[in-house]
Amino acid sequence: MKNNKYETLDPENWDEMRDLAHRMVDDALDYIQSAGERPVWKPVPADVAERLKAPAPAEPSSPAEVYAEFQANILPYNLHTNHPRFWAWYMGSGTVMGAMADFLAAVLNPNVGGINHVAPRVEAQVIGWINEMMGYPQSASGILTSGASMANFTALTVARNTNCGYDVRREGVLAAPGPFTVYASTEIHSCNQKAVETLGLGSDGLRKVPVMDDYSIDMEALARQVTKDREAGMVPFCVIATAGTINTGAIDDMNAIADFCEQEGLWFHVDGAIGAVAVLADNVRDQLAGMERADSIALDLHKWMHIPFEAGCVVIRNAPAHRDSFALVPEYLQREDDGGGMASGHYWPSDYGLQLTRQFRALKVWMSIKEHGLERFGRMIARNVEQAHYLGALVEATPELELTGPIGLDIVCFRYNPGGLDTEALNTLNRKLLVKLQEGGVAAPSYTTLKGNYCLRVAISNHRSRFEDFDLMVDEVIRIGKDLI
Repeated sequence: MKNNKYETLDPENWDEMRDLAHRMVDDALDYIQSAGERPVWKPVPADVAERLKAPAPAEPSSPAEVYAEFQANILPYNLHTNHPRFWAWYMGSGTVMGAMADFLAAVLNPNVGGINHVAPRVEAQVIGWINEMMGYPQSASGILTSGASMANFTALTVARNTNCGYDVRREGVLAAPGPFTVYASTEIHSCNQKAVETLGLGSDGLRKVPVMDDYSIDMEALARQVTKDREAGMVPFCVIATAGTINTGAIDDMNAIADFCEQEGLWFHVDGAIGAVAVLADNVRDQLAGMERADSIALDLHKWMHIPFEAGCVVIRNAPAHRDSFALVPEYLQREDDGGGMASGHYWPSDYGLQLTRQFRALKVWMSIKEHGLERFGRMIARNVEQAHYLGALVEATPELELTGPIGLDIVCFRYNPGGLDTEALNTLNRKLLVKLQEGGVAAPSYTTLKGNYCLRVAISNHRSRFEDFDLMVDEVIRIGKDLI
C-alpha cells in the first residue's frame, strides 16, 4: 500500500501530463477541423456498449491509457453535432473558442453561486449583454442556466409567485382561490409542461390553445379559453409565447400577446429557446417584434449561438420579483455588505435560481462573444434562414419530395412521396428512409409528425453548413427512397 501522507490527485509526472495534454489539444483541434470528413453518426457497436458496462476500477491507470480508451470507445461514436450536415432535433454546432473556454473554466474551477470573486461579475456582464440584445433595460435581471428547460421553469416560478394575488412562496399553491392556469399553443415545447407540473399545477394547469395554419397561436381561441377558465373559477396568470416552435419554427404574434396580457393582467413569458437570439439577424428581427415587451424570456445560447453545451439563459424584467422568488440566505451564506472579505459581493447568482453550486458557464459565452462579436453571430443565423429556404426550393423542385409544413425560421419539414401510397404506407416508408439516411452517415435530420404525416425535419442551426450540403442530402434521400420502393 502506498504511503498516502503526501498523496494527491495531481499528475505523478507533470512533464508526461503536459505532453499528453498538448497532444489532446492537437487531437481536439484536428477533430473539429475535420468534422465533415467523418460520418455524421455511427451507432455504438455491441462490444463497445458492453465495455461501457464495466464496473469502476479500484486501481489507477496511466493518463495515456485512459486517453487511449477514450479514443477507441468514445470519440468515434459521439453525436457529431459539429458536423456540417448535423441537422437533428435542434442543437448548435460548437466552436473552438467555446471548447477552450470550457477547459479554462474547469481549470479555474470556481463555484459561481456567489462569493466575491470574478466569475459572478463575468456572468453579470453576460446577462447585461443579453438584456441589451433582447431590448430589456439594464435594470432587468437574469441568470445562466443549463438550458431553456430550466430557464422556462425559472421564469414560470417568478410568474406564479408574482402574479397570482397572494404570497405563493410562503403560503403555497394550496392557498390559491382556484386552480392556477398557464396558456400556450399546442406547439409548445414539452419542457414547459414539465415546469408547470413541477410547480404543482398539474398537467391540466397548462392550457394548450389551438394554432392557425402557420402553426402560430390562435389569439381568438386564447381569449375564449381564458374567459372560460375564469368563469369556471380558475386563476389564469401567464401566457407563454413561442419564438420558434420546435416542430416548424413558427413564431407567435408577440405584440398581439403582449396587448392581450396587458388587458387581462397576465404575465407575458416567451419561450425563445430556438429563435430569441435571431434578433441578431436582419432577415428575422422584424418577425420577433414585441418580444421586448415580455415580462420574461428564456433562450438557449447553445443552439443558434453555438456555445458548447450547456448554456441556457433567462432574463426577467422585474429584478426584485426574480430575487424574491429564489433568495434564501441562511447563516452560513450571510453576506458582508461592507465589501470586506470573500463573503461580500453585490451579485450572488444563487439568489436568482435553484442552484447554489453552479459551474462557470459564463466564461464560454463571454469569450465567444468577445471573439466573434454579435454581428457575426447575426450573419450566421441569417445564412441558416437562407439555407432553409434554399432547401425548401429544392424540395419543391423535386417531384418525389413534398413539404409537409410551412418553413419557419431555419426548420424545413418534408417527406419522400413517390405517389400511389396511402398515409400509413408513406409514414412507414419515410421512417425507414430516415433510419437509412442516418445510418449511412451522410446527413442527420430528425423527424416529427404534422397533421398525421411523418416527415423528415431539418433544423439548420449549424454555422458549418454550406448550400451544397443540402443538394447532397436531397440526392441521398432520392437514392434511398428509390431503393426502398
